[in-house]
Amino acid sequence: MLRNFEELSPVAIDCLKEIGNIGSGNAASSLSAMLSQSVRMRVPDIRVLDYGAVIDEVGGPEKVITGILVTFKGDIKGMIMFLLEDMFAKIVVKTFMGKENVNVIQLDENDISAVKEMGNIMAGSYLNALAALAGFTVAMDVPSMTVDMMGAIMNAPMVEFSEVGDKVLFIDNRFVIDDVDINSNIILIPEMESLDILMKKLGVN
Repeated sequence: MLRNFEELSPVAIDCLKEIGNIGSGNAASSLSAMLSQSVRMRVPDIRVLDYGAVIDEVGGPEKVITGILVTFKGDIKGMIMFLLEDMFAKIVVKTFMGKENVNVIQLDENDISAVKEMGNIMAGSYLNALAALAGFTVAMDVPSMTVDMMGAIMNAPMVEFSEVGDKVLFIDNRFVIDDVDINSNIILIPEMESLDILMKKLGVN
């Protein structure tokens, strides 16, 4: 049985990358439909990284970011976290609330609800891609959202999934919404037992 990401074979990592690619495409389509705007996805960069490298990739421990965390359960269990730049929240709030010049650290309850719903839809896109490939049933919990420094945001997955090891699947996503480039980084952490089941289901050693 797999004990951590370091034990994944190159073929298994390629399989996870393909799931990330499909999920990214699904997320772009879902966002476009919800926002009623053109959403294009640049080819994602998908790597297995440790937590420190993830923090550095996103901009360092003191960079303020919007984090949306969704845990999932069913045939497989784990969590998926979206790390979104300010512009994403601003576009969502402008589209649904009609507000201009939004400060992401001063969002009201309705603004937060709208951004969380977008995160929920994006998470669903990824998990549906995974479930469809493996023939699994996956259910998502209600997403939680926080706006904080990157170092603080990463504490939750580091503590909760410490037994998985210090590696995560990092997806460096770049969406283009109405010609505005937006960085959207994603980390996917399945429980090791679930990852083992997934690899076997997909016929990957």
